[in-house]
Amino acid sequence: MAEIKDPENTIIMETTKGKVVIQLLPDLAPEHVARIKELAREKAYDGVVFHRVIPDFMAQTGDVKFGKKGGESFNPSRAGMGGSEKPDLKAEFSAVSHVRGTCSMARSQNPNSANSQFFICFTDAPWLNKQYSVWGQVIEGMDFIDQIKKGEPVQDPDSIVSVRVAADAAA
Repeated sequence: MAEIKDPENTIIMETTKGKVVIQLLPDLAPEHVARIKELAREKAYDGVVFHRVIPDFMAQTGDVKFGKKGGESFNPSRAGMGGSEKPDLKAEFSAVSHVRGTCSMARSQNPNSANSQFFICFTDAPWLNKQYSVWGQVIEGMDFIDQIKKGEPVQDPDSIVSVRVAADAAA
């Protein structure tokens, strides 16, 4: 397993394909990192499907309202249209490039509309630079992200089994 240097700023995401370790970037996007950790600690991401997966681009997930299997509002046809009950976040754009393994917040056309949804880049996506809030980088398990079923929408989608802050998982 990848060496976890900062357990409080590392998340372990178990997917239906395998374990993915993500280094969080609080210096870059402190509010977005705080939200990801808050939702992870609430187990809000557990069971959430990858609803939009585009080959050679990215895998999107994180709709804790409509995309959570077993959740009271789960609706595969609406997955991707929801978020959490928490307020939307103000953009925290940076000069960090969207490269393979970059984790960034999804949003509507309003730059300040990120909430719970996020995506992981399969490959470099420079057109996203300075347009989306980068909050993490996959340090292990990109091979599992590569295996996630593709589609818009995805038929019988893969999902997140669990997301835990590494500091909590070690306890």
